Parts: sequence; C-alpha cells; structure tokens
Amino acid sequence: MIYPQHKALLDKFNIRSLRFSFWLQCVFILLLALALFGPIMNLLIWTVTESWYFPHALPSQWGFKYWQQVFNPYSDVSGSLFTSLLIAVLTVVVCMIVSIPAGYALSKRSMPLRIFWMLLFLIPQAFPNLTVYMNIARLFYEFGLNGTLPGVIIVHSVHGLMFSIWISVAAFSSTDPMLERASRNLGAGPFYTFFHIVLPQAAPGLIASCIFVFLESLDEFTGTFFVGSPNISTLPLLLYTASMEGNYQIASITALILLVPSILFMVIIHKFMKPEMLSKLGK
Repeated sequence: MIYPQHKALLDKFNIRSLRFSFWLQCVFILLLALALFGPIMNLLIWTVTESWYFPHALPSQWGFKYWQQVFNPYSDVSGSLFTSLLIAVLTVVVCMIVSIPAGYALSKRSMPLRIFWMLLFLIPQAFPNLTVYMNIARLFYEFGLNGTLPGVIIVHSVHGLMFSIWISVAAFSSTDPMLERASRNLGAGPFYTFFHIVLPQAAPGLIASCIFVFLESLDEFTGTFFVGSPNISTLPLLLYTASMEGNYQIASITALILLVPSILFMVIIHKFMKPEMLSKLGK
C-alpha cells in the first residue's frame, strides 16, 4: 500500500529524473553537434578570414581576398582542380570498363571460385595504404610511370575497383532474370538483351558506383603523393602543401571545394541506391 505522502515523493522523484534525463540528452546532442559541425564551422570561418591572430577568438579582418587568389586562372588551385577532375573522370571510365562485364559475369554466370574473385578486389584494402603505394611507386619507377597521368589513373583505378566491382555485382544481381529470359525467348540476341533489358535495370546501381569511384579518386592523397608527385598536382596534394606551409585560408577553401561535391553526390547516391540492391551486396 502506497501512502499519499509516499506517492508525492515518488512523483517528485520521477519529475526530477525526467528533468535530469532531458538535460542529459540535451548535453549529449549539443556535444555531438559540436563534434560534427565544429570543424566545419571553423573551416568556413577560415575561408573568409584575411587575418586572425592569437589570442583573438574571431578573425580581426574578414574578406574574400583568398577566394580571388584561388579562382585566379593562373593560380595553382585552378590547375590542380582541373587535374583532379580529369583524373577522377578517367578513373571512373577505366573502372566501369572493367566492372560492368566483371559484375555481370560474377552475378549472372556460375563461375568457379566466385567468392575468391570477389575477395580479390578487397586485397588493396587489407593492407596499410602507405606500404602498398610505396611498393607500387617503386614498381612504377621501373616502367617510367612515376610522375605521369597514366600512373596516377592506374593507382586510383586499383583503389576504385573495390567499390565499382562490388556495387556492380549487387546492381546486376538485383535485375529481374525473368525479363532477360523472356527477351531471349522472343528471339533477341545476348547483346541486345544486355544493352536494352539488363543494363537499364542496373543503371541506378552503376551510377552510384561511378559516384563512389569519382569521390574516392577526387579525395585520394596517398597514391597520388607517392606515384604522381611532384609532376602531378591534385587538390588533396595542394591542400596538404598549403596546410604544411601554414596557409590555412587556401587550405580551407580547397577543403571546401572537395567537401561540396561529396555532399551533393551523397544525396544522389541515396536516391539511386535502392534497398533491394543493397541487400545483394556481397552475395
């Protein structure tokens, strides 16, 4: 039996517990938001900072002087941006040339050691990137590929094949086999069936694969540093150089240029990556 005075104490205790839980959740959400958006806010502040010295909490002078330097046609950033985009696009082309037939074969044909071939493309991720790219750079030096655009594209393609192969296999696995069989039964050839029946169904997954490879190539630093430098300059290399020199404005603007397409493309990937296709990953 609960007496009225005991019930009042319990109600008061429950109210205090609810208040404590509410404020605890608020503090947790605030700390989480600070951890997520704090670095981004600092990045945005540095992009419009012209002078900022200790112990001032905020910049003493604001402006867009460094933006003008970045987008100057003769600046290093413009050239590095063009090189990064060119390498990323060519990397996507190379990966798609390999992953579309490989993904179709691994998903639609019974192949011996299928799991082995799937895991083979994960090997570059099984070891530290630093040691892998150092050995690749030594090997490329013997073939004269160091400091060349083809050498950097090969390195980026090896890294991007993991995403393109696995996503392509999932994309082709999610297509309707009955439509393919019906097309063949009606007299269509294998190439017509592939390009007009199978490929359109797998197109959303292949587009997502292209975006993943493009973003990975755009942000790749280690492979470009060991294989491409000093002849090849990309945005990640320029970001590293600017930050090491203490030019935080140029480094922040470069980082923002790399961040914006990543966010936009992630929104596009969310649209194209269907649940039924995600369920086929690794199968």
